[in-house]
Amino acid sequence: MPDDGNQHSDILQGKTAVIYGAGGPVGTAVAEAFAGEGANVFLAGRTQSRLDRVARNIREAGGTAETAVVDALDETQVDEFVAQVAKKAGRIDISFNLISLGDIQQPLMEISPADFLQPIANAARTHFLTTRASARHMIRQRSGVVLTFGGSGPQTLAGLGGFKVALDAMEGLRRQWALELGKHGIRVVTIVTGGITETIPWQMEGREEIVGEIIRTAHLNRAATLEDVGNVAAFAASDKAGSMTDATFNISGGAIVDY
Repeated sequence: MPDDGNQHSDILQGKTAVIYGAGGPVGTAVAEAFAGEGANVFLAGRTQSRLDRVARNIREAGGTAETAVVDALDETQVDEFVAQVAKKAGRIDISFNLISLGDIQQPLMEISPADFLQPIANAARTHFLTTRASARHMIRQRSGVVLTFGGSGPQTLAGLGGFKVALDAMEGLRRQWALELGKHGIRVVTIVTGGITETIPWQMEGREEIVGEIIRTAHLNRAATLEDVGNVAAFAASDKAGSMTDATFNISGGAIVDY
């Protein structure tokens, strides 16, 4: 979390946040934003070295961060991780799942059934497991926020394999969780971006065309940035968004039309 001179409002002061996929670029941005707003962040991922790098940056900037290697598709690992966090911190206020879904993007007429179904199964499984694990603790405290990332919309593109269907599944799961957890004071919301150009590898074939298309379709003529994601995630997780649940924070610049 570099010291960029930005002024923080501490809207997450004292909150405990668990972040899955925290070693990736989006997870890093969110973790740094949460910590910058006062949250105690617990970083989960599959690669210890990446988690250590994020935690080190957060600590150097004055925040608090702890790490754990967790497979967010493994029920036992997820439950044990969340239980350990709750025991140490006393509560779970925020759960944000940002893991990749293992999608292979090909036209439907060309993709294998296994490759098509993989991101759908991964999305449903990981978001069910991580939400349930944190909700057990949030229900007792009668508060909490569950965030998901990469929500869908009515549009799609050719050649995405099961990826768009996986995003649709996440939206359906969000609605179900929001309905069942709302009576306990728990909010469930999604952040949708329409694509973050910073996360597209420089060596990727066709990168310029993809970036150009993301920007072209946005009404604001720009894509959401990692900083945008962090800022919006911090607001969404804060009490300032306390009346929002079963809803989408759409920061696609107009590229994705809300239902």
